[in-house]
Amino acid sequence: MKKKKRNIGIKVSFPKRSCNDKNCPFHGTLGLRGRSFVGTVIAKDVHRTATVEWPRKYFIPKYERHETRLTKLRAHNPPCINAEIGDRVRIMETRPLSKTKHFVIIENLGAEYGFKEKLEELEAEEQKVKPKEKKEEAEEEKKHEGS
Repeated sequence: MKKKKRNIGIKVSFPKRSCNDKNCPFHGTLGLRGRSFVGTVIAKDVHRTATVEWPRKYFIPKYERHETRLTKLRAHNPPCINAEIGDRVRIMETRPLSKTKHFVIIENLGAEYGFKEKLEELEAEEQKVKPKEKKEEAEEEKKHEGS
């Protein structure tokens, strides 16, 4: 049984798959309103939740310069869209779905260019930092054994 696709009120491509999620704007009863953003999925949860991040410019009056800051939001990830880590997505505001979720993913714009390389660089930096921490822990254990 195919569910009828709803018109959500803005021009986006409809998902190719169907779903039975009541919180899907296309196949359920969830309404959209308010703000709309485009960002990158940086984390994905089991419970149909994704963390979306995008950069913004912030002006510092003292130095008369701009700095780049990141905005992170939690958004509902319907099964028909199923955005993966590294995908560019369009999210839109909706009624509160939980304590932290007030947005829903309405369109998957494809993989972000260079996201995998950024992820690999961050993991490499973390591995460089971890051996130093292990050395410090080992030194502390030796101090405690000697006491």
